[in-house]
Amino acid sequence: MRDRQQTRYECGVCGEEATLHDVVDFNKSCREGEGIYLPLSGTAIYYARCGRCGFCFAPQMCGWTLEEFAERVYNDRYVDVDPDYRSARPTGNAEYLIRLLGDAGRSIRHLDYGGGHGLLSDVLRDTGWNSTSYDPFVDLDRDPVDLGRFDLITAFEVFEHVPDVRRLAGTLASLLNDDATIVFSTLVSDGSIAPHRRLDWWYASPRNGHISLFTRDSLHHLAEREKLAFASFNEGLHVFWRGRPKWATFLPQGSAA
Repeated sequence: MRDRQQTRYECGVCGEEATLHDVVDFNKSCREGEGIYLPLSGTAIYYARCGRCGFCFAPQMCGWTLEEFAERVYNDRYVDVDPDYRSARPTGNAEYLIRLLGDAGRSIRHLDYGGGHGLLSDVLRDTGWNSTSYDPFVDLDRDPVDLGRFDLITAFEVFEHVPDVRRLAGTLASLLNDDATIVFSTLVSDGSIAPHRRLDWWYASPRNGHISLFTRDSLHHLAEREKLAFASFNEGLHVFWRGRPKWATFLPQGSAA
């Protein structure tokens, strides 16, 4: 449990000082943007914000174990706050990757990190891809370092769920081949979280497990830390990469690590 007297923390991205920003009820969920509200839980979740890179995080939940997340967040009621996670999102993301890479997708080694029960990889393998799925909440008996190296890693709706984001970035970077790419989605908070403003952004939702909220600057810091290049396609889709993968024609031109 977080010490309620503590108001200052180390930023999990850049290491600078983060201070308490605001507090929300644990049952705040992403579906409030649809006008769907859960009853108040009575559990206060504080978020801290880094004054340097803008990274915003929930220190209390960042200290939870996998077992605590499974019990409190990723339980049988999780589908109530994220109905698309079982089928619609992984299927849609697989179709997006097939369109994005075309025939090149069948010539590379792919990892879907945080892939749940593996539906995205199943769809890709049905079209001839060499795709592997890994999820720390599902593959409890597997160590990601044993998976080998990959040309493409995807991490859709993963970064915002992770307590130790520097460790995540390091793990993903360690799984990349020399000329390889990480495509990931997370909504950046630029313009939505600011000093002296209440945390009313719909994406800041602890019931969904959204405990790490990024700015573009904070994502850039993570990339630099791992000596990776970084670019955003839009406010929700981003890419890290190493070298210049010849098959990744979608990479922004003129950028380098």
